[in-house]
Amino acid sequence: MAVTAQLKAAKEMFIAMGKRSLESGTRDGARLAFEEMMSRFPLDEDVVYQGINAGGTAAEWIYINGTYSGSNTGSKEKTSDRRVVLYLHGGAYAIGSMRAYRSFLSRISRAADARVLGLEYRLTPEFPFPAAVNDSVAAYRWLLGQGISAEQIVIGGDSAGGGLTMATMVALRYMGEPMPAAAFCISPWVDLECTGETMTSKAEVDPFIQKERLGMMARLYVGDRDLRAPLASPLYADLRGLPPLLIQVGTAETLLDDSTRLADKAKASGVKVELDIWEDMIHVWPIFAPILPEGQRAIERIGEFVRQQVK
Repeated sequence: MAVTAQLKAAKEMFIAMGKRSLESGTRDGARLAFEEMMSRFPLDEDVVYQGINAGGTAAEWIYINGTYSGSNTGSKEKTSDRRVVLYLHGGAYAIGSMRAYRSFLSRISRAADARVLGLEYRLTPEFPFPAAVNDSVAAYRWLLGQGISAEQIVIGGDSAGGGLTMATMVALRYMGEPMPAAAFCISPWVDLECTGETMTSKAEVDPFIQKERLGMMARLYVGDRDLRAPLASPLYADLRGLPPLLIQVGTAETLLDDSTRLADKAKASGVKVELDIWEDMIHVWPIFAPILPEGQRAIERIGEFVRQQVK
């Protein structure tokens, strides 16, 4: 597959964001660089977002105007009343916000015909591991407490948020909580030791994620703890009993092996897994959907998966 002008533009946006982040030399500068990149994708006029407290953690309901009636009962119930996506954003556990992800999550809401609860889980280094896991578990329990059944919920996330998606489900199973209907991961980071072969073999084609920098972020997140702690690196967790899983990853990613190894282990653990490998796609390419057709197609694939799992 030839590199299109749209894919080239997405790569250039990633590269420019990375340069601004490094030039700033500060945590806040890195966060601002990401916010600036994502702010180039405006919201459609029919998108609704509402800030809430989800079990002690800030979050946003994001959905399409007219698709949510505000009631889970009655004959006029809409499909989006029944489907909820709990979304955990990426950013190496150190950057990212609902302001940055709002446009992207609105596309998932539209494709899945679902309400999306985007979680502002606590970030490192202010709040290191396991704060993010604690926040996501609390938000899931909050959803259950709102009268939303586990069968209505799909958990999803990208990059670190993909790893957090897996860690959340492992934690929920350990605690005896009901499993969500399904989960999806986009370019998940599930091995904080960064031992995958593609961390080096794909280094020249990945415009943003590189082993040395990622290793630094991993240590920032876990501190002196074991990098293979199951809730930090869910590739090393017991994955038995987890719900159906969709994994999306590109061939131009250093994290490609995280996805393939996760899929293999999950399958060996009895989990129903759908692994979609997208030729020439870069890390978390669906966030570039406004300018990248393959990004929108990946979102539509997620929407199809969610609708199949929650009728």
